[in-house]
Amino acid sequence: MSTFLTTVKSFVADLLLWSFFTVGLGAALGAGADLDGTRKDVVTIAGSALALVTGMRLAKKPRIKGFLSRPGTLWFLFLFNGGAAVAMYFALDGVKAVAAAAAMGLVSLGAAGGIVANYRDAAHA
Repeated sequence: MSTFLTTVKSFVADLLLWSFFTVGLGAALGAGADLDGTRKDVVTIAGSALALVTGMRLAKKPRIKGFLSRPGTLWFLFLFNGGAAVAMYFALDGVKAVAAAAAMGLVSLGAAGGIVANYRDAAHA
């Protein structure tokens, strides 16, 4: 009976994490459609924080962690986000351009760090 309860508990926890992640992304991306001014800023920041916290928890799950550490995934993240950072820097204006390019550049650098770490592990093995 305890394995059934453990399974249900794990399922509910995963469902809540994914739900909060989705709600956070939706709030961060959709706040501008209905709100303006300070309320828009508050909802965007709160949604971003919620998505960031739950996303970090989700990234620690074994299946997702395994997917994110694969060389093909890391190379895609490195190249796509690096290209997106450059495109955003030139396509947007002012502070938005710098902030978006910096955020995408950080993701690209994180993926590059994973590529280097995998390369070092393979060289020492």
